[in-house]
Amino acid sequence: MRRILPLVLALAAAPLAAQAKTDVEYRARPNAVGPFSESVRVGNLLFLSGVLGTDSTNKLVAGGIKPETKQALENIKTALQRAGLGMDRVVKCTVFLADIAEWPAMNEIYTTYFPVNKPARSALGGVQLVMGGRLEIECIAAMR
Repeated sequence: MRRILPLVLALAAAPLAAQAKTDVEYRARPNAVGPFSESVRVGNLLFLSGVLGTDSTNKLVAGGIKPETKQALENIKTALQRAGLGMDRVVKCTVFLADIAEWPAMNEIYTTYFPVNKPARSALGGVQLVMGGRLEIECIAAMR
């Protein structure tokens, strides 16, 4: 009986797992570099992968935290548009900063993208980022 019970539980859970997976949609980023999805929709939420301030050639934009912040947010805006959403649907952001001292400069640009409804947000500093970036931003958006 002790051997059969785990098997019965696993078989019973299999349809639930399959059913839950049908409510998940993975979206690839055009010209993506790396093994990740640009976004994943689960139910009515869209989770965007972390975004750097890279241009169309996947190179960091020059000039430091402000230009990188602007480019990262433009990249987020574009990813949301591919999913049929706008920046007004963002409900949560996490900002990773290489240097927390750059938070005020980042925030100066960030706030222009969320003038009315401000998403919940977390910020972390002292993080070593891919490509030597100054920041990375990930977001969660609510689907319509």
